[in-house]
Amino acid sequence: MDTRASDDDRQRVVELLQRHTAVGRLSLDEFTDRVGNAYNARTLRDLAVVTSDLPPLPEKPLPVRRDLIVLFAIAAVTLLLLALYMAVTR
Repeated sequence: MDTRASDDDRQRVVELLQRHTAVGRLSLDEFTDRVGNAYNARTLRDLAVVTSDLPPLPEKPLPVRRDLIVLFAIAAVTLLLLALYMAVTR
């Protein structure tokens, strides 16, 4: 039996996805798809699948480029729209 995921578990995965996007491992489309999967995950196993192919992040954060700041701004708007959609359709 799988352990149910909490909202905090989902948020941790989304933050991890943001960090992987910042270092260039995920495109905005991949990020958006994976965030949707994370928010729809019911169990911890479902959440693990979302990040299973991503390597460990380096201890020291890499410098953030200006284009990545724009990418995060777009991602934040996408997350807001996704959250609004999910709230309206429930």
